[in-house]
Amino acid sequence: MTRIILLILAASALALATPAAAQSPAPQADPAVVEAFVAATWKSTTGDWRARVDQDATQKACTASNNEPTGPLFDQIRDRESATVVFPADGKVLGDWKKGAQVAQRGTGGQFSDQANTYRGGNCYACHQMSKAEVSFGTLGPSLNGYGKLHRFDAAEARKTYAKIYNSMSVLPCSQMPRFGHAKFLSDEQIKDVVAYLYDPESPVNK
Repeated sequence: MTRIILLILAASALALATPAAAQSPAPQADPAVVEAFVAATWKSTTGDWRARVDQDATQKACTASNNEPTGPLFDQIRDRESATVVFPADGKVLGDWKKGAQVAQRGTGGQFSDQANTYRGGNCYACHQMSKAEVSFGTLGPSLNGYGKLHRFDAAEARKTYAKIYNSMSVLPCSQMPRFGHAKFLSDEQIKDVVAYLYDPESPVNK
């Protein structure tokens, strides 16, 4: 997410630097210029934070295709990302829906200012409607209200949902949804809890 913000800032800076920016569409940012901008902004970054800035093969492919991969590239990304999905050792993908509600509602963790023990949440409501009772939610992603009902509370569908939360690009290459499990931002237990929040018949999502 941090990288997306930086890319937007870099593209905006390039657009404003163009004299005719107000009269013509914003130009596509040169990937090399963007990379230099990011590197300069994060030049003192090390360790885990450095890894967040450096693009992996999939991110590079998405950047090069303007997040619209087609044909063989689409399949290549999906296959590569699918191979990274690790299911829970116990084979169960449904956890505690009440804990899943907490994961969905919390947007803390993963920031420079956070303490090491700061709770990491999925901040799902930033992009999705889930429970009807929730009064504030984003619309970048589709509404997930009634998700379990829609998928007939099916165990195989719940497993697919776990995979999508773990690594969204295993389903939709170049998805804007974070790769929560792949990036080790959420734990396996947290992902299981979110799946339960979506699928449990008693969850507010399905009421």
